Amino acid sequence: MYAGFFIAMTQQKSYHYCLQEMLRLRRFGIKLGLSKIRDILNALGNPQDSFPCIHIAGTNGKGSIAASLSTILSTCGYTVGLYTSPHLVKFNERIQINNCPITDERVVGLYQEIKRGISDSDTPTFFEYATAMAFYEFKARQVDWAVIETGMGGRLDATNIIKEPAITIITNIALEHQKFLGNTLAGIAAEKGGIIKPGVPVISGARQNTAKKTLQQIAREHGAPFHQFGRDFNVRRQPDGTFNYFGIEHIWRRLQTGLPGSHQVDNAALTLCACELLKKRSVNLDVEQITSALLNTKWPGRLEIVSNAPLVILDGAHNLIAVKQLATYLSTLQATRFANRNLTFVIGILDDKPYRSMLKCLLPMARKVILTQPGIDRALPPGILHEFASGFIPDARVIPNVGDAVEYAIKTASAQDIICIAGSLYVVGEAKEKFQQSPELLAGNLIYPAPGVQA
Repeated sequence: MYAGFFIAMTQQKSYHYCLQEMLRLRRFGIKLGLSKIRDILNALGNPQDSFPCIHIAGTNGKGSIAASLSTILSTCGYTVGLYTSPHLVKFNERIQINNCPITDERVVGLYQEIKRGISDSDTPTFFEYATAMAFYEFKARQVDWAVIETGMGGRLDATNIIKEPAITIITNIALEHQKFLGNTLAGIAAEKGGIIKPGVPVISGARQNTAKKTLQQIAREHGAPFHQFGRDFNVRRQPDGTFNYFGIEHIWRRLQTGLPGSHQVDNAALTLCACELLKKRSVNLDVEQITSALLNTKWPGRLEIVSNAPLVILDGAHNLIAVKQLATYLSTLQATRFANRNLTFVIGILDDKPYRSMLKCLLPMARKVILTQPGIDRALPPGILHEFASGFIPDARVIPNVGDAVEYAIKTASAQDIICIAGSLYVVGEAKEKFQQSPELLAGNLIYPAPGVQA
């Protein structure tokens, strides 16, 4: 018994040591480019060339589409690697096999494998290290498919070391990360369109003419078939909550997505278009299994309800598009099932986001707001948020620690209230960690799941 306990403690120490070493890499900041990731993967035998993949870029919806495709492919019998970012509570969430995070032991093993291929004079960023770990794991597990989400942009993102994906998906385009990606929609579209490869089909969810024209031009230059949402495929919502998909070659009716929010129907359209293109490649995807998997897709931290009384909603709305989608969802709730319920926000926002526009969109519907700050160096001080928020809502207060802010919000709410925790996936992640550590906060109303089984 003591030997087993000692081994477990040693493994935990190794796991935390590896994560701390990787987290120290964040002090080097964000450095876009492919030279370092190319050197690392060359030393590992270029694992990224050993599996077919779907590569996804865009401003919003990347994770939801990636999770949906992973669920569909695994439901249809394939072994699927899923690489997304950021994680909410635990690093392992970034690298999944058939939607199960890898084990702590495997994180340690991957860290050590990657480290052996890195010279002391060529330190990678945190994201480059994580990307190499994911690709190495997918090769080791001999996945049938990998679904890869970009971190930032596309052209110079570490994931763009992929030479020939089966499909590229660009969800939508908005002004974001302007320090790195440019100050215009055309410029940002060009960066995200950098994942387009010669002859590889492109699925686009871009809506603005400037962005659409930019992506179409890049696809044309690469001889890549281009499929535009709203032109080549579409969806029609039905009064009963289902939707019909009108695709390139197929019409699929009475579908539902398991992800809440009207915007997820649009994300589902891009997912289903990808399924059509995969079927054209003779990938065995049964329509009934696609339908079932779409309904059963889960993606934590996106309009995720963790308690019913009070109603506690977690949403990592981190930019203006996502905040508008959240506001639409909450307005619908307040106008229908939860009429006349008081709404409290717990909000923290990163320093590269349009916080004034985000707060202006959300605060008019709330009774109270608690401003907080996730533990990442890019977070805005809550005092800055308070200065603006107090002009919209009298009951605005600052509680810097996310866990403390969440606890205060719940303890001062009635069972009939709504609490929405939003503004950043980092805020949502710290809130989820608080619920794991203190499940008594939600007492008998807790519907937050236990930590998932690892792969």
